[in-house]
Amino acid sequence: QVQLVESGGGLVQTGGSLRLSCTASGSIFSSRTVGWYRQAPGKQRELVAVIKRDGTTNYADSVTGRFTISRDNAKNTFYLQMNSLKPEDTAVYYCNVDRWGLNSWGQGTQVTVSS
Repeated sequence: QVQLVESGGGLVQTGGSLRLSCTASGSIFSSRTVGWYRQAPGKQRELVAVIKRDGTTNYADSVTGRFTISRDNAKNTFYLQMNSLKPEDTAVYYCNVDRWGLNSWGQGTQVTVSS
């Protein structure tokens, strides 16, 4: 497994933007997917966005058009650019690396969107 370190969370007003980063301790190049999940209080963890090894992406309907996932294999880092944030985006965001069945998770970073 790789160790993942997240950064970039914080408090932002409705309509604002944040960029989350997740840096892995090892290569993510050959991973099946890298992605972001979130968990709001009292709710289950849900997929936000993933990017596959071939570069294709998949987004939750609720964030499509507002969030963008990207990766920099050379830096072993991937990102989640979040624009037009809404209060319902408030959650702890976790990054994930799926190395063909071996899953690694970040420690989580809080994103709070005030109305």
